[in-house]
Amino acid sequence: MAVNAGFTGRTYPPTAPYAVGREKIREFAKAVGADDVVHTDQVQARARGYRDVIAPPTFAVLIAQQCDRQFIADPEAGIDFSRVVHGAQRFVHHRPITAGDEIVGVLTIDSVKQAGGHAMVTTSSALSTIEGEPVCTATSTLVIRGGE
Repeated sequence: MAVNAGFTGRTYPPTAPYAVGREKIREFAKAVGADDVVHTDQVQARARGYRDVIAPPTFAVLIAQQCDRQFIADPEAGIDFSRVVHGAQRFVHHRPITAGDEIVGVLTIDSVKQAGGHAMVTTSSALSTIEGEPVCTATSTLVIRGGE
């Protein structure tokens, strides 16, 4: 089954809130080698003007991929997850993701294109606090490999 090109322009409902915790940020920072103390030390983060520890910029992928999952799991989308490859990711940050934030994401399917027997799907996830403050826009390109 081919990826449903008719999904271009579709927007999914907001995800459940993702509670950003200090320990989640610390673990992520350690995993990606982000050693700035603003990711691990609340006192140092506050001394630099943040209300709490802040996440490394790529932390947003944790939430953005929850958004992408809505599309991938949609049976009408026609995606075989075993054939999905993450092709590209980029972020536009409106402010740092901070411990204590509760983030929701709204996924939009920007494009579905066929190329060489594969599908290239570009999505954007608008991440904001539950109060509606924009935090980050994450754009992802997924490659769904064609049949053998």
